[in-house]
Parts: sequence; structure tokens; C-alpha cells
Amino acid sequence: MLIRIVRMDFKPDSVNDFLELFELVKEKIATFPGCEHLELCRDAKEGHIYYTFSKWQSEDDLEKYRHSELFEDTWEKTKVLFGGKPLAYSLLPD
Repeated sequence: MLIRIVRMDFKPDSVNDFLELFELVKEKIATFPGCEHLELCRDAKEGHIYYTFSKWQSEDDLEKYRHSELFEDTWEKTKVLFGGKPLAYSLLPD
């Protein structure tokens, strides 16, 4: 299993646009082959910073998603909303 956390810093006036987009794609991402869990969290102090927390059966499954049309289209629409550079972490549970 691979855990993926992505920290996204949005322009404050773009947060609602992101939330609307996420609502449209979350089920597609959550049911992508190899995805076992998908969750969106908001930073406790900075309301314009969000995190996605996902679990993948393998790194290969995550890479297939990252090279999919779904990811490319979603990322293209998301990255224009950023106010800061996103950070991504891939973690292995013990």
C-alpha cells in the first residue's frame, strides 16, 4: 500500500472553484483502479490550504492514475487556482 498526501495552497478567492471541481471528480478518483481511499482535508489554521489524502494498492497504481486523462484534466484545472507551490508526499506504512 502507498499513502499519498498532496498539500495545495490556493489563492483565497479560488477556494470555492477548487471545491466545486473536487466535488465533480472525487468519485471518479476514488473509484480509479487501485485507489482504496480518498479524502479532502482543510488546514486547521489556513483556510486556503487543502490536503488530499489517498491510499493506493501500489505505486504503480498511483502512477497509472497520474498519467491518466482524468488526472491530467483535473490537474490542469486545479493548478491555475494555486497561490503557492503544491507539495506531494508518498509514504509507506510500517
